[in-house]
Amino acid sequence: MQREIEEYITEHTSAEPQHLKDLYRRTWLHRLYPQMCSGHVQGRILKMITAMIAPQKVLELGTFTGYSALCIAEALEQGAELHTVEIDDESADELDALFRSSQGGDKITLHIGDALEIIPKLDCEWDMVYIDANKRHYCQYLEAVMPRLRRGGFIVADNTLWGGKIAEGAQDAQSRGIAAFNDLVASDSRFETVIIPLRDGLSIVRKVV
Repeated sequence: MQREIEEYITEHTSAEPQHLKDLYRRTWLHRLYPQMCSGHVQGRILKMITAMIAPQKVLELGTFTGYSALCIAEALEQGAELHTVEIDDESADELDALFRSSQGGDKITLHIGDALEIIPKLDCEWDMVYIDANKRHYCQYLEAVMPRLRRGGFIVADNTLWGGKIAEGAQDAQSRGIAAFNDLVASDSRFETVIIPLRDGLSIVRKVV
């Protein structure tokens, strides 16, 4: 039944643009861990969330093959910016070429390096932050972006159910990192939070103070 539900959702979700469909296919053909790519339904959700927030400044942690960045950029208004941070320097040329040639790519600035080193150097007030990087460091990413996340701003965090491992109490380093993040945003009065049970879990967190 779950498979049928997922197929139904996909069939009744707005189509992804052809360039994203092609990028998703290339990711599955040529990259390790292609399941890290957001894909059709999650990509449309990211676009929808971005359109609802209407941010001027967006920070993404974890670019991978650029699919989620292009989904976010697709919904940005004229003059808005997305800064995306990717730790894999071998991806830099490919991502630069992708953003130069893709619709909305002119709104994207790519930063290569460790997010925890790059975040303090970015002189922006963020309206929205999308976290999809090293799961061990989710809490550190949160605290790093908080000083420059505006009041009422949003954090969207991917993989917060981690294939069900979080609810099962898994104790590997990645699971512990995600569990700590989930506990923090659920208990901290600075935030309002909800987990959407989409794929590996997608958390939406609003900074209230």
